[in-house]
Amino acid sequence: MQHDDPALQAVVDQVREAASREAPLRIAGGDSKAFYGNPVEGTLLDTRPLAGISSYEPSELVITVRAGTPLAEVEAVLAERGQCLAFEPPRFGAGGTVGGMVAAGLSGPARATAGGVRDHVLGASLLNGRGEVLSFGGQVMKNVAGYDVSRLLAGSLGTLGVILEVSLKVLPRPAASASLCFAMGQADALDCVNRWAGEPLPLSASAWFEGRLWLRLAGAQAAVRSAIATLGGERLDDREAEAFWTSLRDQQHAFFAGLPLWRLSVAATTPPLALPGESLIEWGGAQRWLISTEPARRIRDAARAAGGHATLFRGSVPGVAAFDAVSPPLARIHRQLMTSFDPQHLFNRGRLYPSD
Repeated sequence: MQHDDPALQAVVDQVREAASREAPLRIAGGDSKAFYGNPVEGTLLDTRPLAGISSYEPSELVITVRAGTPLAEVEAVLAERGQCLAFEPPRFGAGGTVGGMVAAGLSGPARATAGGVRDHVLGASLLNGRGEVLSFGGQVMKNVAGYDVSRLLAGSLGTLGVILEVSLKVLPRPAASASLCFAMGQADALDCVNRWAGEPLPLSASAWFEGRLWLRLAGAQAAVRSAIATLGGERLDDREAEAFWTSLRDQQHAFFAGLPLWRLSVAATTPPLALPGESLIEWGGAQRWLISTEPARRIRDAARAAGGHATLFRGSVPGVAAFDAVSPPLARIHRQLMTSFDPQHLFNRGRLYPSD
């Protein structure tokens, strides 16, 4: 980024002034993910003036974007060249920005096959708690030397600093896609998607809900046609399929109207969890959404017993933190990292850990 940019200088000045007073700052772009995480204190630091596409090299499959750029704008530019962000970042509102996308670290239906946000971050510029602009990584996929701080930003929820600019790996849109639907129970669906994952099938996404398994295929025309013939099932109309997967990506599906909404991350092969409530399963079984009023301790204990964890994703519960507690050694590493980048914990104080 150009250090003499007025928008950047305004953000630097705001951070330095806040640091001089030890006053917390709440980082936000479109604020479309304000619901995610614990309540945040502090004065608003608006990243939207830091907008624009810095560079785009379609032949190199790389785009560099300033943090306040609307996600919809980036995806429209990529679509013109037949490319996309393969991890399908969710849009929880019309104003979502690239910085928020990286900070939240959330991915859509294709996560299990395409990878997550951090797998596509090649480099980033960050403003730390001292008002210093730092750059990490680069703009080429082979740049993996040293500690990959740029990817560490994915999912940090703004607690390490203000993301200023990111370089992202992009991919061509699939030549063909098709969606199939099967009537089956949860246990059978988990067995099928895990078995199919080990076969040479162009799987792109899966979802199970209310006794039906949806499967999306994407890739070369011949591979998709062959998979349809092999798997059978009911093929969805292309328009209906697009609407379904988009509703999952953006949580506009009717399922997500319920609260409280829990997100359980477990191994894909984990059998159905004995928890009351309504479930929707994605990512071949690795992401399990649960709407339940069961005590948080029971839900989190069930996730831990399966080797995973549970997040209170949407809808507050009195006395319950959004994120599950991590082990003391890991918590110590988290806090040391936060302190090294933001000594006074100015940024998004409390969003990851309520006691910050």
